[in-house]
Amino acid sequence: MNKYFKMTTMTYLMFLSGVLGAMLYAGIVVTSVTFNTHLYVGAELLTQFQEGQIMTESFLRLSYVVNILIVAVVLYEGYKFKKFERDTVTKIATFFVLATGLLFSQYYIPDIIAMQAQGEAMTESVAFLNTHKGSELNSKIFALALIVLIVQNMRKACK
Repeated sequence: MNKYFKMTTMTYLMFLSGVLGAMLYAGIVVTSVTFNTHLYVGAELLTQFQEGQIMTESFLRLSYVVNILIVAVVLYEGYKFKKFERDTVTKIATFFVLATGLLFSQYYIPDIIAMQAQGEAMTESVAFLNTHKGSELNSKIFALALIVLIVQNMRKACK
């Protein structure tokens, strides 16, 4: 592996790891703080609907980074695939990263925003709750696939 491609690989791995960290941080820390604002300000200033709108904005901004990640994964993994340097596990992890990343940024986030625009009653509907559960499951699959992709690339980079 030449010097420049090694630097590209390290940058790629750091970017994947950074997005994984941001996704986990948003899902674990930001959600628990956002949906429990009354614990931090001492009074119920925001409704759950308003807290949900704030949370959605956080995930909308995260989706921009996920879209950039998708482009980076297509370019890097596509190049490695063309060079016949990809194994089955990496191909499967790449597929899941791309599929779940696109579902997150292009399906779930716009769908949740559209439902929130219809008002608070819509966010209490079965359709919204199912969409929200689906997005949570999707995010977990995305994180797991991203971990597998990072580990597979690190294994190969450290040979």
